[in-house]
Amino acid sequence: MDRRTFLQLLAASPIASGSIVDSLPKYKTVSSYAPAPNPGMPGPYPGQVVSVRSARCIDETSEKVDVDVVREMMERGMCSLTGESKATDAWRRFFDPSDVVGIKVNCSGVPGVVSSPEIIAEIVRNLMIIGLKPSQIYLYERFKSQLDRVNYPAYLPEGVQVVAAESERGQIRLYDPAVYVEVDFFGEEDTRSNMIRLLSQKLTKIINVPNMKDHGASGVTGCLKNIAYGSFSNVARSHQRAKSHTYSFIGTLAAVEPLRSRTVLQIMDGLRGVWHGGPFSPTRRFRFYPKHLMFGTDPVAIDRLLIDIIDEKRKAEGAISVWNRSLTYVKPGQVRERDHDPNINIFIRETGHIEYASRLGLGVYDIKKINVKEIKI
Repeated sequence: MDRRTFLQLLAASPIASGSIVDSLPKYKTVSSYAPAPNPGMPGPYPGQVVSVRSARCIDETSEKVDVDVVREMMERGMCSLTGESKATDAWRRFFDPSDVVGIKVNCSGVPGVVSSPEIIAEIVRNLMIIGLKPSQIYLYERFKSQLDRVNYPAYLPEGVQVVAAESERGQIRLYDPAVYVEVDFFGEEDTRSNMIRLLSQKLTKIINVPNMKDHGASGVTGCLKNIAYGSFSNVARSHQRAKSHTYSFIGTLAAVEPLRSRTVLQIMDGLRGVWHGGPFSPTRRFRFYPKHLMFGTDPVAIDRLLIDIIDEKRKAEGAISVWNRSLTYVKPGQVRERDHDPNINIFIRETGHIEYASRLGLGVYDIKKINVKEIKI
């Protein structure tokens, strides 16, 4: 099933014809935080994306990243996004020396596809140039085991904090009991997903650094899924037994305050990518090298472009589309088989989660309304 057919079926569905409230899970969001006058998502540049490419940024054989090329890509991307001629002025559009900044990395694809340490180091370097101290900068992710394998501290100045919400899976101590989304998907015992306490109680700004990855339950995993599922506890419960509630859960989490207001910058890391079997990347079989960074404040617009990047790669490899919802290809529980066959899904993919997030005001989905500035280095 191609995207056009999917959209035709969606248009005729009860969800599209007015009963969406009755068709979706019943969410209860609890937070005492008020939205900022101008929330970080979609931010000051809705529907605008800067796309920077360089064939020289990474060597596909050795996977060695060229730090100088990445620095140039970052500078050109930030200046083009903001209209500033100097990178320092571009960064000052978002941050000042009083901020406490969190960088949401993505480590689920260890060891192969993670938020590149070289990109994270360049972000930290720029934050320090405009006056932030290392102690005001935090990298965060949910799982310590994944963070430890990347070893970000080896690339960063002493004093930058690297924080995992869960040293062991299921720990809840570092989550905020007063900020959560409650929903019963499948009759699970624990129906709450709590925000990481660092986000709600300490950070003033957040930079989101996802990867270009396929995802078996959500179709793709980009800006929205990285900031949503990576900032709350107890989220994997949303997809079980072939059914995925990622369609509405991802956007619902991303819209919770203060996460929505404080996430002010999106930098999509496409040095490497995963076209099947994501969000993991245990082998190089389904890895590819877009050699591509995207910059913006609108997570929906960037993720809308990501859909086409992943789908075009899958098409080139002879794999079914990320829009394909046919039960013919859904084999619940056959994870090992899926990991070897790109024409097996273990869930019905909910690529529509990105359009749903746009309905919550998180960004621009209509491809005709997205302005892409292309830069090649």
